[in-house]
Amino acid sequence: MGRIQLKSVTKSFGDVQVIPPLDLTIEDGEFAVFVGPSGCGKSTLLRMIAGLEDLTSGEIEIDGTIATHVPPAQRGLAMVFQSYALYPHMTVRKNIGFPLRMAKMAQAEINQRVETAAKSLNLMEYLDRKPADLSGGQRQRVAIGRAIVREPTAFLFDEPLSNLDAALRVGMRLEIGELHERLQTTMIYVTHDQVEAMTMANKIVVLRAGVIEQVGSPLDLYHRPQNEFVAGFIGSPKMNFVTGPEAEKHGAATIGIRPEHTEVSMSEGEWKGRVGVAEHLGSDTFIHVHDTGVADLVTVRVSCDIAVKHGDTIYLTPQVDQIHKFDTQGLRL
Repeated sequence: MGRIQLKSVTKSFGDVQVIPPLDLTIEDGEFAVFVGPSGCGKSTLLRMIAGLEDLTSGEIEIDGTIATHVPPAQRGLAMVFQSYALYPHMTVRKNIGFPLRMAKMAQAEINQRVETAAKSLNLMEYLDRKPADLSGGQRQRVAIGRAIVREPTAFLFDEPLSNLDAALRVGMRLEIGELHERLQTTMIYVTHDQVEAMTMANKIVVLRAGVIEQVGSPLDLYHRPQNEFVAGFIGSPKMNFVTGPEAEKHGAATIGIRPEHTEVSMSEGEWKGRVGVAEHLGSDTFIHVHDTGVADLVTVRVSCDIAVKHGDTIYLTPQVDQIHKFDTQGLRL
């Protein structure tokens, strides 16, 4: 079991409250991702769950038991950090098995758990190597293996892929997702990268200034963002926002349209603009359009290698059924 509940949890540093009263439930077996801009409180929240930060007020329950004042080592949680924190003088085998040796587990059981974890992470051939002989991705897998052998109630990941290059991040993202499918253990994952959140989570928690803006599945947040902040944060490239008369035509203070929901023509359309930078990514092209009269910049995404160049005149037409409407407070209409 790995159900985690936060009840009216707050955190203050001196007179500054960084987490206002917050309630959240992570169900057993869920892969929950905390996402938001830097400084939004996501890592602080994770460390509170782990017991590495004290709560100012409120309660944390793990499987129905109040764990607010339980020491970190006794919460049944395993944390994987941004830094690998491996012992350089130990082999991979000894690094993975270290927490079990500290718990004075029998050597036979340690060996069995280490090998099971190593197999699941494709580390068998590296067990006798030291961290200096491994790539960044392999070192992160060792750190994850060290968490797996503890057979925790839940895994807590604090931006574990941020030190890896782009290709390794994609690979590790898939590996962690596969690991969750195999283990079916609760995982809470912190990232500022909304692509990681969208591709890994079955529950996303969007945070801003310590406040939960929305909780839902990736597609819930993509199709029905509750406010402008979530709408602009989820999706890449980010949503375009339009105010003024164009928004008023749709009965809103602001309308939002995603780059992929805008039709492009070289001859006719609702909004006439001038092509700025066109980013050709192979299967997709992102076109940044200026001087449309509805926004300073409108970004569109087309799934073909459209022949446009800087300065060309272009016409844009938003798909009416894909327009998101917001009121003067930025809330979804």
